[in-house]
Amino acid sequence: MVDTLHPGVGIAAVDLLERHGADVIFPEEQTCCGQPAFNAGYRADARRMARQFLAVFWPLLDQGRIDAIVAPSGSCVAMVRHFYRILFDDDASDEDRRRALQVGGATYELTEYLVDVLGVEAIDAPVKEKLTYHPCCHLLRELGVDAQPRQLLAGLRDAEIVELPGADQCCGFGGLFALKNAEISTAMGRRKARNLAASGADLVVMNDVSCMTHLNGILKREGHRCRALHIAELLNRVDERGSADKDMTNAR
Repeated sequence: MVDTLHPGVGIAAVDLLERHGADVIFPEEQTCCGQPAFNAGYRADARRMARQFLAVFWPLLDQGRIDAIVAPSGSCVAMVRHFYRILFDDDASDEDRRRALQVGGATYELTEYLVDVLGVEAIDAPVKEKLTYHPCCHLLRELGVDAQPRQLLAGLRDAEIVELPGADQCCGFGGLFALKNAEISTAMGRRKARNLAASGADLVVMNDVSCMTHLNGILKREGHRCRALHIAELLNRVDERGSADKDMTNAR
């Protein structure tokens, strides 16, 4: 979804990583990790896609060319880290299982990597909008990543961060759930939109473009002023501004 709908999120993620000391490689031959097929019950198709993912990333790890795989999506990371173990179960080859475990252990969500590995504590740049945070389901429930994005948002200078009522409730997207159960999905999204309106936030920040796309569609159709934004784009926007401010200070 990043490649096809929101490439700016991928660019922002790379910019953030590079600005905070990482050397980033983007293998052009990479494709989907296989999560949609896996969730739909098409295990054979998901396994083929996962093998392609492993064929791209495992050699880079094995040869020591990379230390980690970073994705701006909690759902993709959850698939690789946790569900590849199920996908490559006892019926899989020892080599498949070994590669899946090695790649899964080296895969991180973006904010998780920024905080826990690169040691980013705060991005000191001003934000004018009133912010709230929606913890996406896979990020919160499957990965247990919650403190890291909140820490990065709290570190923004002058940012007014408000609590979102029912923050831990699903927005209704849920991948194929939104297609197979459209009415329920829309009702859940509308509930989230009402809670966003009640919070008074200008922006709701999140870590998955799937939830972001779903909520922005509902917010726009319902006439709300609040908009959803991926955390990579927000942090990169203010980080670029902060870097520029520092450069100007040095120039003086």
